[in-house]
Amino acid sequence: MARAGLSAERLTQAGAELADEAGFDQVTVSALARRFDVKVASLYSHVRNSQDLRTRIALLALEEMADRASDALAGRAGKDALTALADVYRDYAREHPGRYAAAQLRLDPSTAAASAGVRHAQMTRAVLRGYDLAEPDQTHAVRLLGSVFHGYVSLELGGGFSHSAPDTQETWTRILDALDTVLRDWPPAT
Repeated sequence: MARAGLSAERLTQAGAELADEAGFDQVTVSALARRFDVKVASLYSHVRNSQDLRTRIALLALEEMADRASDALAGRAGKDALTALADVYRDYAREHPGRYAAAQLRLDPSTAAASAGVRHAQMTRAVLRGYDLAEPDQTHAVRLLGSVFHGYVSLELGGGFSHSAPDTQETWTRILDALDTVLRDWPPAT
């Protein structure tokens, strides 16, 4: 019989909290069993294994970020929408570094197709419609934004910018200004 109070949802939430505290790479079924002071075997009626737990955390993180992005993008277009989307990713990563790392987990194709990752792509493309980009330029731009957002956030979280002036917010603002300019002046395909 399953221990009272334990569920896949509760374990996923606890795993997400552990990821934020200790790092996503530290999330295992064994670590959660220690956290709940139960035997590892008692968790297997709720999650299959550590990979299943990690996938559930990734899906939770993608959903949380998509919900935030949806709220932030409502009624916005152009640079305002670009900035709102970028800030959602950066703020989420700062508040939930382990969950943000989880959101980068490679999912199998069917899980990915059913995840909130699809919403992320749709919202990014909605932002890019404000820049009037056609395919394949739109896909190139999606990749550019993802690379810049993730790259900057990862470097910032890793302390890569903490030892020099100017303040990272100033740099972030200038990067978003530059992205806006690039997207408005996107070169025609050759």
